[in-house]
Amino acid sequence: MALQVTYFGANGWLLDFDGYRVLLDPWLTGPLEFPPGPWFFRAELQQPWPVPEGLDLLLLTQGLPDHCHPATLALLDPSLAVVGSAAAATKVRQLGFQAVNSLSPGERLHHGELTITASAGAPVPQVENGYLLQHPAGSLYVEPHGFLSADLPSQAVDAVITPVLDLGLPLVGAFVRGMQVLPELLERFQPRVVLASTSGGEVRYEGALTRILWQKGSLDEAARMVTGGSRLIDPVPGVSYDLMAA
Repeated sequence: MALQVTYFGANGWLLDFDGYRVLLDPWLTGPLEFPPGPWFFRAELQQPWPVPEGLDLLLLTQGLPDHCHPATLALLDPSLAVVGSAAAATKVRQLGFQAVNSLSPGERLHHGELTITASAGAPVPQVENGYLLQHPAGSLYVEPHGFLSADLPSQAVDAVITPVLDLGLPLVGAFVRGMQVLPELLERFQPRVVLASTSGGEVRYEGALTRILWQKGSLDEAARMVTGGSRLIDPVPGVSYDLMAA
């Protein structure tokens, strides 16, 4: 069996559990904007990505536009099964998706051979989701802002998708806590692979928000933390990685 992942930049991934294909937080085309408008925050991909074929599930951690991107979701078949946080489930139902399951932290759902356990994620401002995904082909934990719930027990997983940098704003503090959470993720899950996410990919940013955003940490620092039986991948967008390969 194989567990393969492909990165699209920002929070977007294709997860392939031996042919069971999950599209995670996709942003594939068009600009990304946050209210009140592009003067505040706007981002553009260097290139659009085609919608992956043969999808079994759309998985959404948050209802914010960088996880629940309207222009991208409009490209997807509305009959595609969806699992998401409460906010994300509301968004996709408004867009016409028909098979939507909302998960709250602590809830679990079986979809085919995939078991999805939701955990408490980032408060932005309502608490969104992280997910532990378990399949015969492999296991994976993902939370895009670096918020790890104390209620999720220690267990070995094959891969963790996480930011590895801290991002924050004056007076607000860090709203992405990748550097802070990485040591705890390594201790909790002993992952074979750590996949750097959230702030990666070929993306151009502009707007007032980007001028006051601060960053702490680096990929080199993260690489020094990831030792022992784990390895860090800074994924190249569009490249498929076989996580079970030696």
